[in-house]
Amino acid sequence: MGAEVWIVIVVVIVLALAVFVIWSIGAKSQQPRKLANAESPDVATKWQPLSFVSGGSRIEGWLLQPTTLSKSGEAGLPVVIVAHGWGSNRTRVLRYTRPLYQAGFAVFMYDARSHGNSESIKAPSALMFRDDMLAAIAAAKGTPGLDAERLAVLGHSLGGFGALLALDHGADVCAVVTDSMPVRFDTMLKAELRRKKMPIFPLAYAIPSIWLIRAGISRQQFKEADIKTVLEKHAGDSSATAGTTKGMKMKTPVLMIHSEGDDFIRSEDLKQLQRELPAGTIETLFVQSNGHSASEQDPAFWHAVLPFLDANTK
Repeated sequence: MGAEVWIVIVVVIVLALAVFVIWSIGAKSQQPRKLANAESPDVATKWQPLSFVSGGSRIEGWLLQPTTLSKSGEAGLPVVIVAHGWGSNRTRVLRYTRPLYQAGFAVFMYDARSHGNSESIKAPSALMFRDDMLAAIAAAKGTPGLDAERLAVLGHSLGGFGALLALDHGADVCAVVTDSMPVRFDTMLKAELRRKKMPIFPLAYAIPSIWLIRAGISRQQFKEADIKTVLEKHAGDSSATAGTTKGMKMKTPVLMIHSEGDDFIRSEDLKQLQRELPAGTIETLFVQSNGHSASEQDPAFWHAVLPFLDANTK
């Protein structure tokens, strides 16, 4: 064989190895760390284990009871579903629960698939968080003692992302609170690459395609999972209505919170989103705690969240 042929063979081998390496990195990055939970939650209230099914997989969780039944009525207790983010679990979001159950809310919390003690799947994705939220809403509405008409959601990071996407798929909730949520998928991906000290180029551009292929998500489905578009369609004052293919439905009040000290997902993303949305679409709050998982440590967090939930679950 001539020199030109050998050069072509070498180039092909190098390209094949590069594709293999990038694919392997993409596949590995799609498997979040799986942190097991303690056998019981560290809470100062009654609780019980719960489980339900999402996408054919078993989801494990806890139901925490409020310390007071002052909000109870014939229809049952108001409930807040708490959703964790990527690589987390329900234990790590127990930090939100004490003010909620002390204020009279039941708290329905769970491990997303491939997280905590729930069953794993081959290719987790942001759309998995959406579908697990939809399954959690259905499970909460079918749980005795909970009021299906007074149900709200509090989602951290990708848990909040999934909660907002769920609004575009019929999620029937009174209100959504997001904390430290990435507004765009690539924001989360680039932040994760920086944290792992991996090169943004070409991984940030190649990995999304790998994730979509492995998860069986079409480009159209990915395009439709746009937070700004979802909020324009579904977020707003609950007295307003939004058009759907099935008619009209009430809009959902959304409160989005971010810390100015979040060095993982920057608060500028939420500020940019707020500027792009029509006035009154969402409520926002910027707190001063440090880190990606500490917003609730700022007293301003609960001064906003509890009245917001209370007003929208009456």
